[in-house]
This record gives sequence, structure tokens and C-alpha cells, in this order.
Amino acid sequence: MSTKIADIVAYDQAHIWHPYSATPAPMDPRVVSRTEGVHLFLDDGTRLIDAMSSWWAAAHGHGHPALVSAANQQLSRMSHVMFGGLTHRPAAELTAALLDLVPPHFSKVFFADSGSVSVEVAMKMAIQYQRGLGQAKRTKFVTWRGGYHGDTLAPMSVCDPDSGMHSIWSGILPQHTFAPRPPDRGASATTRADYLAQFDSLIEDTHAAVIVEPVVQGAGGMRFHDPELLIGLRSICDAHGLLLIVDEIATGFGRTGRLFAAEHIAADIMCVGKALTGGFMSLAATITTDAVAAAIQTPAGGGALMHGPTFMANPLACAVATAAMGLIAAGDWRTQVPRIERELEEGLAPLRGISGVQDVRVLGAIGVVEMVEEVDVRAATEAAVDKRVWLRPFGRLIYCMPPFLCTSAEIENICQAMAAAVRATVAEERKKS
Repeated sequence: MSTKIADIVAYDQAHIWHPYSATPAPMDPRVVSRTEGVHLFLDDGTRLIDAMSSWWAAAHGHGHPALVSAANQQLSRMSHVMFGGLTHRPAAELTAALLDLVPPHFSKVFFADSGSVSVEVAMKMAIQYQRGLGQAKRTKFVTWRGGYHGDTLAPMSVCDPDSGMHSIWSGILPQHTFAPRPPDRGASATTRADYLAQFDSLIEDTHAAVIVEPVVQGAGGMRFHDPELLIGLRSICDAHGLLLIVDEIATGFGRTGRLFAAEHIAADIMCVGKALTGGFMSLAATITTDAVAAAIQTPAGGGALMHGPTFMANPLACAVATAAMGLIAAGDWRTQVPRIERELEEGLAPLRGISGVQDVRVLGAIGVVEMVEEVDVRAATEAAVDKRVWLRPFGRLIYCMPPFLCTSAEIENICQAMAAAVRATVAEERKKS
């Protein structure tokens, strides 16, 4: 086919679906020709800072030499082999690297194709675990509103059923129990205690597990809550015989300023993904304990974990992920993320109090501007691109999750782009009024 930019865009619009979009899409996609470091290079020569880390995955930027080297070395040996009845060094090395990083009570790793699938597996684990304990009626889950866990069937059922992205599936998805949104970060001890008491009151004997995104609710609204709530959830789970599942797909590997957002509690199951391979390819993992595995492997529990993706523990992905875990273990993020947090706070602070802005919040390498009204995505995107930054607003949010290696000047540039996107959205709203 033609290599002209206009022809590629036209072909895309005629035949290709993009995330959460119609076909053709309301906006023409931009054509990326290559990536390097923190930048996307468009086919027309424009260079943009990837302030989204390509949906939070490219935490170390694009084309990191350590990851490129790992990919090239593994590709020359073996790109894929089935995992049924076989194993390989990359899977063993990645497992060892992960278990060195996660809290020490974890001991078992299941590799999946994507974050959403890792949540599917976690939910299966919880149900099989309860069956193994003779609690076959425990098949439901408890979570809080405002969450997002993925786009496959089981994860959709524990996303916010009303304000989330899956309300169209109401009546189709399994019905689970939803507590109100968690109190925002900075809530008083009394507010937190009252909330946890309300959460506890919702627990029934049909529940198998609690599942939440710890500290940061991602695509459901980019909201932050206090870690003390997680300690309360752990106590609730213990009191009722429930497992606690933490979805660290967005928060894991340093994004919030901690290695894991829930590292200070002993969750029963942890899901990781996105930055697991540094954004090179899709891979996720569901990590659990000996106790969970033992219950699943009883005759009543099914005898085996009943899931097995074709590309499970893909050697190429595992090799790259091991190199990415090496970068995390080296610890540069421990100074990079706090610096980015300070610079985002300083750069976004002037947007507080601007007409049309409801809230500005920062945690680790996450910066969020919440608008009063829905963001005009076209206007906001164009304004950011004019500042040579790639943002992907959604709902009422203009936010960034930049690569950890962004310089201070690049973070300043991102803040300026977010401010321009805010101004563009406010201007479009005024035109409508």
C-alpha cells in the first residue's frame, strides 16, 4: 500500500478500530514513524514528548539500550515456545527477578498476555481457592466504585458499573458488590473509619475476595486515596475469610514513588503489567502465595489453575521483562520519581483555582487536572501537540504519566502543554455557552 501519510491515515480510518472509538474515528490518528527516549517522532517530522509513557507502560522511555539488547539476544535464540509441558530460562529468570522485588510472602507466578487477563486469572484463583476450602458458594467479589480493571468479561464486572466505561454491558456482566468511592487522599481518620465500617457491612457469605487498585484509581478517574484504607481492607478480608487482590498494573514498579503502592500490606494476589516489559510488548503476571496455590490444587479446588494462554510466558517478552526488572532493581526511579513529583506539583499549581478546573493533584510520576466539564479532546490534544507534547485526555481529565527519565525541562514542557490543553478546553466550553 501507499506509504504517504495521508494514505495511511485514510486506510486506517477505513479499516482499523482504535481503543474506545468508532470506525472511522472522530479524529484522524497521527502517524508515528519511530520512538527514541521520551519522544515520539511523527511521519511529518514532529517530535513529541510521550507524556503518557504510551499508556503508562514505557516507564524507562522508548528503546532503552538494556531492553533492546535483551530483545535482540533472545530473538536470536527463541522468540516463542508453548508453555504446556515446557519451560525455559527467560521464564525462570523473570520469576526470580519478580519474587526478589515483590513482598516476600509471595511465591507463585502465573504469566498472562495482558493486564486484563491477569485480573481474569486473579478472579479465577479466588473462586478456586474458596472451593478448595469447601466454600463453593463464594463466587462474588467486592470492590469500590471508581475502579477500572480491564476490558475482558470478568474484569469489566468489577469496574465501576455506572460512571465507568462498561455501563453498556449492564445486565450482561456478573453482578458483584460495590462500595462507594473511597475517600480522597487526606481524609480524616474518622472519615476513613466510617468508610471502612460501611465497606465491612456489605460483606456477605457469597463473597470470595475484595479487589481494588491500591492508592491510585487509574482509568476510572485518576483518584488518589490513603494507604490506611488498604490496611483496613486487609483486616476486613481476614475477619470474613476473603482474599485481597491488589491490581498494581498501573501503579507497580515505582509509578507512585513506592515500588508497589500496596507494598506495606500482605495482599493475597497481586496483578502486574504495563511497565513489566518497559513498554516493549504485552506481558502481565498474577502473583500469589503458597496458601492460595495449595487450596486451588486440592480436588475440591479443581486440582489445577484452570487457565492457559497460548503466549503464556513468551520467552521474548520474559527476557525483556527481566531486563526491565533489572532497571527497577537498580533503583534510579527512587530519585527520578520524587523529582518528577516535585516538578509536577510546581508546574501544575498555577492551574488551581482557574475557572473550569475542579482539582489538581499529583502523586509520584502522575499529574492530574480534573475539569468541571468534559474535556474537548480535539482541542486539548491540538493544544498539547502545539507544545510538542502527546497527551491523551479522557472524560473530565487532562493528565500525564511521563517516563521516569524525563528531564526537568521536559517535565516543565509537559506542564505547559497541560496548561495549554486546559485553556483550550475552557475556551471551547465558553463557545458553547
